Amino acid sequence: MGDPGREEYKIQSFDAETQHLLKTALKDPGAVDLEKVANVIVDHSLHDCVFSKEAGRMCYAIIQAESKHAGQSVFRRGLLNRLQQEYQAREQLRARSLQGWVCYVTFICNVFDYLRVNNMPMMALVNPVYDCLFRLAQPDSLSKEEEVDCLVLQLHRVGEQLEKMNRQRMDELFVLIRDGFLLPSGLSSLAQLLLLEIIEFRAAGWKTTPAAHKYYYSEVSD
Repeated sequence: MGDPGREEYKIQSFDAETQHLLKTALKDPGAVDLEKVANVIVDHSLHDCVFSKEAGRMCYAIIQAESKHAGQSVFRRGLLNRLQQEYQAREQLRARSLQGWVCYVTFICNVFDYLRVNNMPMMALVNPVYDCLFRLAQPDSLSKEEEVDCLVLQLHRVGEQLEKMNRQRMDELFVLIRDGFLLPSGLSSLAQLLLLEIIEFRAAGWKTTPAAHKYYYSEVSD
């Protein structure tokens, strides 16, 4: 984790100037404007859902490089400030672009997954991540497969970590999810299947049993 060489393939989706900026940030972070780098990564994540799924690893690598070379945290501060700005405007983002909203949730969950302070998840991200997942569990979001898919994917990825940080909020989130499953007005059959799968996944200790894997994943592939 954090090896700059592993980040090269993700940089190819940027234009040549931005590729150079990001490669320099990974190798010699003191030579570039790291606040600009943070904004570039967030902007790209909001428009590219494939990139947003893995951008947290790149952020982690730049933070590690900056800490090693300069002993500072300019990039992390810029990243968290920008995440907070987008978080505060999340309803406007969702209204403007459902894809942008799904990309944002994917990105903030990915950053939460990778960034650590003293080997613990960042407390500053716990409630914003929860708030995003709660928004995805509202009835108007559960009627949209893109949002249900995002909710379930993020819970697979960070649900267990989030629960360790605040179990009460996870209990409350799953009340919403169960209510959404049991009152399936407007829910597609795929959305119902995904919600049932994540309910069982958490009940099994954040693990997929062999029987559940066979049932759900044969259903989804069908």
